[in-house]
Amino acid sequence: MRRARTGVPAGTAAYFVWGLLTLYWPLLDPAPAPAILAHRIVWSLVFVAVVLAIQRDLGWVRAIRRQPRVLALLAGAGCFVGVNWGLYIWAVNNGRVIEAALGYYINPLFTALLGLAVLRERMAIAQWIGVALAATGVVWLGIDAGRPPWVAIGLAATFGVYGLFHKWAAVPSWRALAVETAALAVPAAGYLAFLSATGRSHFGGSPVRSVLFVGAGLVTALPLVLFGFAAVRTPLTVLGMLQFLLPTTQFVIGYFGLHESIGAVGLGAYCLVWAGAAFFLAAYAWRQTRAEDRRASDHVDRARDEPDDVGIPAGTP
Repeated sequence: MRRARTGVPAGTAAYFVWGLLTLYWPLLDPAPAPAILAHRIVWSLVFVAVVLAIQRDLGWVRAIRRQPRVLALLAGAGCFVGVNWGLYIWAVNNGRVIEAALGYYINPLFTALLGLAVLRERMAIAQWIGVALAATGVVWLGIDAGRPPWVAIGLAATFGVYGLFHKWAAVPSWRALAVETAALAVPAAGYLAFLSATGRSHFGGSPVRSVLFVGAGLVTALPLVLFGFAAVRTPLTVLGMLQFLLPTTQFVIGYFGLHESIGAVGLGAYCLVWAGAAFFLAAYAWRQTRAEDRRASDHVDRARDEPDDVGIPAGTP
């Protein structure tokens, strides 16, 4: 119980900080999204390397170099999260925050479908209803806009596949982020060098902007630290509910802060997506609760079937 009391605030802070990144990337204008992404990759690697060095947690590097499958999975994960980061930065700086929020609302549902198709996991009927409601909302938005919501679909798909590769690799978050950013650091650093050589670099123009570019590594790693702390202290059902803080924060910023338009039809479609996400999450929480109840019941039954003197040393009166 005490661990959960510390885990929930950490998880809440992690998703809230991720949502607030919506306000961070515009501070780096007029730098284009690829340049911001390259800075984010390079400074994230620097920040994570410093943290791992302080923790003296570098011995795993030699071991992981002898695991080509894990390295390939993490490099693939890095590619997908890099596309996800770049697409999100572009969306934020081009007035598409609400559509980006949609991507993170449907991401858990897309991830569930990946689990169904690739990992042969199963979903309850109630979860299928949630997916159907959200899919209807996405199609509705596409019809209303005259085009599919590509930003939302791209964000959900890239982050979903990233999570799948991450699951297969089974490497702790800090180490995984180090390898993922290292896989992208060479082209990112090369691109930044090219911008500097051609006089198009936005780094170093002023101390404040330079700090903001370097801070891209910190704001990338900070919520990861909080999430890692929460993940081992918080039930999955609670983490599942907390994850909707991210797109909700994005939606509120986009609608009320940046005054992005959505319209009555769009709002109706979003209501379907919200209903689908809530339905899916409620069904998931119910299944988790039932599974925990069954495990507790089995434990009680085993204890009842055991002899009363189990575990009592011989000769004890």
